[in-house]
Amino acid sequence: MGSSSQMIFVALFLCLSTSAIAGDPTLEHEWKITYGPIAPLGVTQQGILINGQFPGPVINCTSNNNIVVNVFNELDEPILLTWAGVQQRKNSWQDGTPGAMCPILPGKNYTYRFQVKDQIGTYFYFPTTALHRASGGIGMIKIHNRNLIPIPFDKPADEYAVLLGDWYNKGHKSLKSILDSGRSIGRPDGIQINGQSSKVGDANAKPLFTFEAGKTYRLRVCNVGLRLSVNFRIQGHTMKVVEMEGSHTVQNVYDSLDLHVGQCMSVLVTADQTPKDYYFVASSRFAQHPLSTVAVIRYANGNGPASPELPPPPPENTKGIAWSISQFRSFRWNLTSNAARPNPQGSYKYGKINITRTIKLVNTRSSSNGKLRFGINGVSHVDAETPLKLAEYYGVADKVFTYNLMKDEPQEGNKVEVAPNVVNGTYRNFVEIIFENHEKTIQTWHLDGFSFFAVAIEPGRWSPEKRKNYNLLDAVSRCTIQVYPNSWAAVMTTLDNAGMWNLRSEMRERAYLGQQLYLSVVSEARSLRDEYSLPETQQLCGIVESLPKPAPYT
Repeated sequence: MGSSSQMIFVALFLCLSTSAIAGDPTLEHEWKITYGPIAPLGVTQQGILINGQFPGPVINCTSNNNIVVNVFNELDEPILLTWAGVQQRKNSWQDGTPGAMCPILPGKNYTYRFQVKDQIGTYFYFPTTALHRASGGIGMIKIHNRNLIPIPFDKPADEYAVLLGDWYNKGHKSLKSILDSGRSIGRPDGIQINGQSSKVGDANAKPLFTFEAGKTYRLRVCNVGLRLSVNFRIQGHTMKVVEMEGSHTVQNVYDSLDLHVGQCMSVLVTADQTPKDYYFVASSRFAQHPLSTVAVIRYANGNGPASPELPPPPPENTKGIAWSISQFRSFRWNLTSNAARPNPQGSYKYGKINITRTIKLVNTRSSSNGKLRFGINGVSHVDAETPLKLAEYYGVADKVFTYNLMKDEPQEGNKVEVAPNVVNGTYRNFVEIIFENHEKTIQTWHLDGFSFFAVAIEPGRWSPEKRKNYNLLDAVSRCTIQVYPNSWAAVMTTLDNAGMWNLRSEMRERAYLGQQLYLSVVSEARSLRDEYSLPETQQLCGIVESLPKPAPYT
């Protein structure tokens, strides 16, 4: 090939590899990750800050924007950030999980580059390494509709990010040490809201935000905790749910809402009460030792403190689970609304697609060599020194992991194999995933790279006959699902995004000790139409560090 032909080939390759993101606006961020003092529960501890902030900066973007985040790691440990809910179309290289990327070493930096392609909604980012999420490094991601796409509600006067969840006064290093010793980290110490907690009657409590009488506000709320489901409610006000993890919903009104670990939603709240202070209340769900906290919502020009009488929490125990399942079933996809694209959400008839594969996952709690482990279908995942995606791309997967150690059905017995857990997924297949929970604690699951239709949750055990109870019309398309004690949940999705994608428990203790897997979705075409090649700036580590780079996709 002559030199001029080579130049044409290279130019064509570069054009193809960037065509998906060229032409759309780019938002650039520079983040310094450091340690610093924080006190979410009033006890000062070492936190993980981003540009000196906890919670970290909000990524405020619009559908199809290109996001560039240059991360400088000034901690004494390697770190990675994942953008939970951002699908990273064709680009698991930027997903920020240990199975997809090498960590950012202390004193080094890495620049994430990704596009929020054809997405809207409310999400959050967090560290996937060690137990770093227990100390911070968390922030909101807001993806707005493009101006030409109407939203199914009037533009609110303002919108606010609310990151809430359980919290431990022990730092991430202490918690990791406990898990590494083979023990559980136990129950949390409290609940925080945007890095603070307060009690009823606390005269020094700073307002969470301010309302003006008569106006309507959008609250984007995420449960960023490690363990507990949370119920939130606002004294004297109702909440209208309008969006969940990228889907516009039927706009039902609620007095209180359950939000499970890792989940996000948007609610509209109208300031239609007497101007004064009101409490935003967050309390634990299904916990043996209930926890709660409050934050103040202040009316501009209001007069008077919040009432000490708080709105009651929902029921607990068996009645509480029935209440929560009923609320889940009330969440419906808004079929006539647009999302990121001009066509209505309901134009996608997921209920008429034939299922090509059923994967039934049963979470387990067990021990290996006398230490606590969590697993799925008899396999407890451990991260490899070489990221799974890099090993696969370089053709050395057999030296790092074995595909399909975990079977599509749970196996008999309590034996657990501790190893990287990688499952092959056929590109563009439509799959059904069943989550079955035989334990006495609630579970929450998250899938990177995709959204799925949450078609059913029921008590008991799943069987094929249960499909007759699926919502095949307007189940919400989202990326997390809760599974109640001794219950099951079913989701459906199309594996149309090539890459190495993490399916994990959102309870960090459980994920760290093995309750996760990676779904390898490979396009045999090795085409830029289906997946981006390894970025030139990608960090390398493990056994691929000294290997020659494979030929890029074409």
